[in-house]
Amino acid sequence: MTEHAHFHPRRPDMLSVEQALERVLALVHRLPAARVPLLDADGLVLAEDIAAPFDIPTLANSGMDGYAVRSVDVRAATEASPVILRVAGQVRAGELPAGTVERGTSYRIMTGAPMPPGADAVVPWEATDETQRRKAGGPIAAIAIKHAPSPNENVRPAGEDVRRGSLLMQSGHVLTPPAIGVLASFGLATVPVIRRPRVAILATGDEVLTPGEAPQSGRLFDSNSYATAAAVRRWGGEPVLLGIARDNMDSLRAKLRAGLDADLLLTSAGVSAGAFDMVKEALTEIGAIDFWSVRMRPSRPIAFGLLRAPDGRQVPHLGLPGNPVSALVAMVEFGRPALAKMMGRDATPLPTVQAVLDAQVTNPDGRRVFARVMLERRGGMLHARPTGAQGSNLLTSMVLAHGLAICHEDTPRREAGETVTVHVLDWLNHAHLWAGPPVLT
Repeated sequence: MTEHAHFHPRRPDMLSVEQALERVLALVHRLPAARVPLLDADGLVLAEDIAAPFDIPTLANSGMDGYAVRSVDVRAATEASPVILRVAGQVRAGELPAGTVERGTSYRIMTGAPMPPGADAVVPWEATDETQRRKAGGPIAAIAIKHAPSPNENVRPAGEDVRRGSLLMQSGHVLTPPAIGVLASFGLATVPVIRRPRVAILATGDEVLTPGEAPQSGRLFDSNSYATAAAVRRWGGEPVLLGIARDNMDSLRAKLRAGLDADLLLTSAGVSAGAFDMVKEALTEIGAIDFWSVRMRPSRPIAFGLLRAPDGRQVPHLGLPGNPVSALVAMVEFGRPALAKMMGRDATPLPTVQAVLDAQVTNPDGRRVFARVMLERRGGMLHARPTGAQGSNLLTSMVLAHGLAICHEDTPRREAGETVTVHVLDWLNHAHLWAGPPVLT
C-alpha cells in the first residue's frame, strides 16, 4: 500500500473556498449611509468627508499651570537672580482673559486656558516662588520668575492640532475611539456612516430547543443561532433572532418571510444533501438559491443565494451547516467578509501566522482542512497544537482554539514539525503570542 492510498483527490463538483467566497462577495453590496449618534459609530465606516469647522485649539493656550509672561521682561531671570513681576490677574480653562499682560506684569494661568493678550510664554509655577508665597498666606500680588523662557515656550498655538477647513477625516475611514474623540471635539453629536447590517438568524429542525426551555430527551438546544449572533455582533452587525423553523412548509415559509426585512439572512441546518429538499423548496419560492458544496472540512454543505423581499430588495441568504463547528467556520470564512463588505470595509481574510505544527493533521478526502489549534510561543517559535478531536459537532474545540491551521486540498497530511499557515480567530486576545519577532503574514 502506498503512502497516499487513502487520500481521495479533490472532487470537481465542489467549489474551492476561493470560488465560494468570490460568489458570496459578488452578491453582497455596501449598505446605504445613515446618520447615527456619535457613540454608536465606533467601528463603522465614515460615509462622507468631514472638514474641520474651526481651529483646534480655537485660541492659543497654556500647555501647563504657571504664569503667562512677556518673554522679553524675564530674559535675564535665573534661579539666583529672579525677576519680580506683578500678578495682574488669573485665567482658568474655559475663561477668557479679562485684561492684557503689560510690561512688568504676569497672569496666573491654568493648563488649557487661553493666553492673555501681550503674553508670549508660560513659566511653570515650579520655576517661581509661588510655594513660598502661598505658605506666607494672603493673595499673591507679585511673583518671582526664576527661569527665562523662550518666546512661545509652553504655549499651544491656535490650530496646532487641526486647522479650520482642513480635511479632518476622509470618507471610508474606519472610526475608532480616538476618531470618535476628534469628532466630539468639534461638537458633532451625529456622524454619517455606512450603517450596520441587520442580520436575521434562523435555526431549523424539529429536534431543536430554544435555550430556556426544559431539556427533553433526544432533543438539543439551539447553540448555532447564539454563536452566530454573537459573531455577527462582534463583527459590527445587528443580529435578529427569528427562532426555530419546524420541519414543515408553513413554519419554514413564515420564518423565512419574517427575515426578509433584514439585510442578510442566515439559516443553520437543512443544507446538507439529505436534509435540504424542504428548505430548498421554501427558499426557491422567494428567490434563487445557488447551492453548492465547498471543498473544505468542516463546513462542506453551504447554501447561498438571493431572496426577494416584499419591497423589491434582494436579500442575500447564507445557509450554514447544522453542526456547530461547521456553522462557525463557515461564518469565519464567508460570513465575516460578507459583513465587512456590507459595512464598506475591506473584505479581507483573517490575519494569518506561520506556526510549527505539534501534531499530525490529516486530510482524508481532498478538501481544505481547517484544523482547530491552540497557539503558543516556545523557544522563540510559534507552535500550533490541535485542540483534540476535530469532529464538527465538538463546539468546545472552538472554545479552546486560537486559530484554524490549514491543510490544503492536494496535501494528504501535515506532519508534526512542519510549518503551517494559521488563520487567527479574531474574537480572542492574542497578546501572549506576540512576545517575540513579528509573525503576522
